[in-house]
Amino acid sequence: MNLPSLIHSLRALSRRWVIRGVAALLVVSLVAPAAISGATHLATTENPTNLRASVDDPANGTTVISIQGFHFQGMANEDKPARLVAVGPRGNVQWVHDGSGFDARWFYDVDPMDDGHLLVTATTPNATLVYELNPETQERVWTERLDIHDTHDVDLINGDQLLVANMRAPNRNDRIFVHDMETDETVWEWEFEEHGYPASGGGGKADWTHVNDVDKIGEGEYLVSPRNFDQVIVVNRSTDEVTMRLGSDGDHDTLYEQHNPQYLESENGTPTMLVADSENDRIVEYAKTDADAPVGSGWTETWSVGTRGLNWPRDADRLPNGNTLVVDTMHHRVFEVTPSGEVVWEFHAPWAPYDVERIPYGDEPGGPTMRDLGKSGDYNLSGSGLKVSGKGTKTVSFWLTATFKETPIEAQADEFARTWAHVTPWIRPVWMTSWEFLGAILAGGLALAWGLGEAVYQRRRIRRGVSRLVRRVRRPVE
Repeated sequence: MNLPSLIHSLRALSRRWVIRGVAALLVVSLVAPAAISGATHLATTENPTNLRASVDDPANGTTVISIQGFHFQGMANEDKPARLVAVGPRGNVQWVHDGSGFDARWFYDVDPMDDGHLLVTATTPNATLVYELNPETQERVWTERLDIHDTHDVDLINGDQLLVANMRAPNRNDRIFVHDMETDETVWEWEFEEHGYPASGGGGKADWTHVNDVDKIGEGEYLVSPRNFDQVIVVNRSTDEVTMRLGSDGDHDTLYEQHNPQYLESENGTPTMLVADSENDRIVEYAKTDADAPVGSGWTETWSVGTRGLNWPRDADRLPNGNTLVVDTMHHRVFEVTPSGEVVWEFHAPWAPYDVERIPYGDEPGGPTMRDLGKSGDYNLSGSGLKVSGKGTKTVSFWLTATFKETPIEAQADEFARTWAHVTPWIRPVWMTSWEFLGAILAGGLALAWGLGEAVYQRRRIRRGVSRLVRRVRRPVE
């Protein structure tokens, strides 16, 4: 080989090794944060998924939290359990109720009862379990099994009847109904399809309305949350009419796939809705300021909190002291927040909390409205002791939505961000942050591309090596 050819070969070899070095550096840089978190997770004596609290102001009594938990195809993940947790005023864990012993895959709604017991809604692979739990003995007083799938809310009304939000019913037969436990019969039902809800709307055939909440707010008046239609309604049992409607399908400025609304009334009787506006990452309150407006109009937004500090909130209850008790699902916590946005009581409750109740106040306590308190406007969260609130919280999904807002790919970025926010928490290891998980995925993709590139570049050498191996295998044994 002459000198120019040698120099050219050395330069080519040098470029290849520079490219390899850059690729290796990128892979290490992307995976390093997750690796450090993993090492810390293994080395620490405090499991990062432990229940823990940050308390500035002690709560008034026990708080009970339902934690949805994670299962996949019926298989439980021990790091992401479904359970009920009772928390004392200063954040001490009083008891934990695990449903795995009787095949409760998810925990959803939990309601304090007048005698101190709890009404629990849980789901098994093929049915819904509703039962009364005695917290002192951890025993079920009675259990009712309903042959419906993935029910999020069942309330006890009229002594011995169950008011049920029946979502994901076959053939879009989503409904609310009343089941009489004594006679084992359905004594009243209200189907969405029969009351103007189009088959083309909502979430499609597999999850059409996703009606996730129903509450009795007065004699024969039921507050209903058809999540995938972006609205909260009030249904009159006697007339079957919708007497109030907040929001409409696709009006994401008002509500966006909300959960667990609470009906309030101001001192002057103004109807008010407090809503966990889940996909908008906020808690919002509306007052029906125009009483003479048609059913679906006349609402004014009066107060909100969150956006930057929340990640898929799914419950909000107004307490008698004017504070609001919030479930911040994908931050895996619940907290009590003042009207000005200050977090004064907080509990880390993995995995994916769904519902929270302050037991002394009973189910849906119904404290003052923000208008009665003289508060209005939008507030960011402050004062978090567990360092997941405020402007510093920017998950991958939040960054994507904010970065590509008002760009030609805003819709695509928003859809990807929503998918990322809903899917990745179920598969991401408990010790990884959202960004660490993204880094690990990118590192894996880069390493795969690098390996494929090396295979293409070395294809002749690989082919020769395979040929030699084949000849050796075929060579007769002497």
